[in-house]
Amino acid sequence: MAKHRVAIITGDGIGPEVMAEGIKVLSAVQAKIKNLSFEYEHFPWGCDYYLANGEMMPQNGLEILKGFDAIYLGAIGDPRVPDHISVRDLVLKIRIGFDQYANVRPIKLLEGVSCPLKDKTPQDIDFVVIRENTEGFYAGCGGRYRKGTPEHGKYAGLRQVFADSEEVVVQEGVLSQIGVERVITYAFDLARSRKKHLTCCTKSNALNYSMVYWDEVFRKIAKSYPDVRTDFAMVDATCMWMVKNPENFDVIVAENLFGDIITDLGAAIQGGMGVAAGANLNPHGLSMFEPIHGSAPKYTGKNVINPIATIWAGIMMLEQLGEKEAATLVEKSVKEVLREGKYRTKDLGGTSSTSEVGDAVADAIYKIKM
Repeated sequence: MAKHRVAIITGDGIGPEVMAEGIKVLSAVQAKIKNLSFEYEHFPWGCDYYLANGEMMPQNGLEILKGFDAIYLGAIGDPRVPDHISVRDLVLKIRIGFDQYANVRPIKLLEGVSCPLKDKTPQDIDFVVIRENTEGFYAGCGGRYRKGTPEHGKYAGLRQVFADSEEVVVQEGVLSQIGVERVITYAFDLARSRKKHLTCCTKSNALNYSMVYWDEVFRKIAKSYPDVRTDFAMVDATCMWMVKNPENFDVIVAENLFGDIITDLGAAIQGGMGVAAGANLNPHGLSMFEPIHGSAPKYTGKNVINPIATIWAGIMMLEQLGEKEAATLVEKSVKEVLREGKYRTKDLGGTSSTSEVGDAVADAIYKIKM
């Protein structure tokens, strides 16, 4: 029997509510498929944990997680805790700690979900963004330098406005050869398995070191994939074409910051944050799966948030665990519920509760003939 140990971090706000539905659906698929089993362990890490203990997760948190096959995350964030603490000290700590270098974001409009773009259908919006997940401007390098310090003096010589300023703030983006090569290679492999088209999202016309290097590596690796069609798009043009002609994309590969921005735009065109999921992958190690929406504190306890994003993150987790049959079963069930339209939360134009949508997906799993 395939038994998978899953670490559950429900997190903050509506995180526990959507996670309950994700687990409900996994329980349904476990009951449906023989020789499939999950063992869950819940961890109370997040902003409440921070307020009680002064840290988002214990010092040995990464060591604790090492023994699991996957991490299933709800949502992180609380107005009482600054975002740079809640995100960096838990989500980014896990991503970097387990070298989850590929952030995979499917941008897929499902049948039955309305799209804000005129005349666009599910056939037009079906692509994937691969975001480098551990480097770039999120590497945490830089500092705040007061006038009179050697660091301030380093920048004072570049421009008069820097020299005249009492403080200079630097946020450095760091790209490594290994980091860039592996994420671009991952994107090429994915494109090869899909429609064989990969777009390099860049800004090499302005970022003369980092993005010029990124483009060079992309071109070098492209030589090993002659069957994959490639093109380049500046990040601003990428945003424009995602809105104007999303059907032109198959796979997009982007640096960390750019990928973060364009994937939220992608969520909007696929129907909203309530249906958008993501995977933080280490293809050969421990990976983390999550809805990309926030903790929505004002809706906590109201049972109104769409759980589809969390359920879809569960689909991605099943795929990564090698449970293709289970992943397909859940995907079919989600699509059937959305297509039928009887159970929808408010963000999709319905009146159903969080738990009612979760129940509907679980029921659909039981009804599908294997």
